Amino acid sequence: MDTMSNALARILHLLSTNPDVQDKLRDEICSARNEGSDLDYEALSSLPYLDAVMKETLRVYPPLPFMSREAKRDAILPLSTPVTTADGKILNEILVPRGTRILVSIIHCNHDPEIWGSDASEWKPERWLSPLPDSVGEARVPGIYSHMLTFLGGSRACIGFKFSQLEMKVVLSLLLESFKFAPSGQDIIWKWNGIVQPTTKEAQMSAEGDKSLALPLKVSFA
Repeated sequence: MDTMSNALARILHLLSTNPDVQDKLRDEICSARNEGSDLDYEALSSLPYLDAVMKETLRVYPPLPFMSREAKRDAILPLSTPVTTADGKILNEILVPRGTRILVSIIHCNHDPEIWGSDASEWKPERWLSPLPDSVGEARVPGIYSHMLTFLGGSRACIGFKFSQLEMKVVLSLLLESFKFAPSGQDIIWKWNGIVQPTTKEAQMSAEGDKSLALPLKVSFA
């Protein structure tokens, strides 16, 4: 299950349903291409709207919305905001015993309105083209990528996150320069199979009862 390919699928689906964003992104890519023959690493890294589209998609729709971890030793976990227990006690930290299985909600952190604002769950690439709210930096999210947990953080963070970003930018720049993407008319369903993956209502069922993966789109020359 490849997180990068499913992240690309999500971006293409979003671009197909938001043609104004797709056109703006294509214009940026084509303008950069006209200034040189190839878009190398420096050129791709200097495209603000491409970066914004990718960041916003990975924030709102992380391919891996949850991650499980196990505490290797007893630890005290500080809380960002106090919680009140059933007996009325106010806690600012909790004990996590060794061996405790912890479910890390990546998507909840990325959608937290106290961090990202009241529109936290909305897909708005433009939010990355202006300074982010102070609350984003003040939250001190321990992720390695743009104040979000999409690639996790610490010693167990995704070691290939920079390569995956570059690879997605290369693929998108090549596709959008030549092709337009539009909805096919079929209902797309995003299933959590460990990784969030696309299928349709019309997709065939396997013998195990799982729908085959599919992302039908209308593709035409740009």
